[in-house]
Amino acid sequence: MPAFNAARTLERTYRELPLDLVDEVLLVDDRSADNTVEVSKALGVTSFLHEQNLGYGANQKTCYRQALARGADIVVMVHPDYQYSPKLVTPLVAMIASGEYDVVIASRILGNGALEGGMPLYKYIANRFLTAFQNLLIGQKLSEYHTGYRAFARQVLESLPLEDNTNDFLFDNEVLAQIVYFKFRIGEISCPTRYFKEASSINFTRSVKYGLGVLITSLKFRLQRMGLGSFRIFAPNGRRLSSQSSEEEATGIAEAMPASRWR
Repeated sequence: MPAFNAARTLERTYRELPLDLVDEVLLVDDRSADNTVEVSKALGVTSFLHEQNLGYGANQKTCYRQALARGADIVVMVHPDYQYSPKLVTPLVAMIASGEYDVVIASRILGNGALEGGMPLYKYIANRFLTAFQNLLIGQKLSEYHTGYRAFARQVLESLPLEDNTNDFLFDNEVLAQIVYFKFRIGEISCPTRYFKEASSINFTRSVKYGLGVLITSLKFRLQRMGLGSFRIFAPNGRRLSSQSSEEEATGIAEAMPASRWR
């Protein structure tokens, strides 16, 4: 769980996880201003704290690094802001464990859940436009590229050049573009969403920046596929996740809950 100021929603998210299925729950806090880490420790979650705010993408990199270091075969990312249903971890994992898919995403767009769950209309329209544009350039038929609820087989996280991705919100989109570029199999399930005061969401200005980044990522994908460009995020010999990133070496990561929870 990549966390930032999630103290008010973390416990609700944790309580709905299928803990009989999950081997270990990890949380990485990106230097929250609230007591996210204290709540996480009280729940018995293995917790890590960035000593300074590094960004959403950097938070995910730490999450995946720590999960791989603990021997995880399947890694599920769910935001601790309770915007997505933690109960869907089970079908996400099952689709990968079946051997049919390497990555599974929980889509807010499949069905009618997005607007009914309170997604702002401008975000819904932007989602549909960006998804159509990206499907056209990337050659896929995904219902969306912007969900933060995903499951990965271990080999995906080990193989992709994730260290070359941004440390900001565009990280999610770059990862999906890489997954398609390197020919991993993607599945989707429908997921209800909840937009409420405590749920995290980027503002309009950052949404515009993110949208432009999505367009650029799609163009990079198409240019590289056509042999008209070369970009680090699609380099076969790009930087894969290491045991410790340069950012972590500079700022440090404190483990707030040293004892692991294995079931």
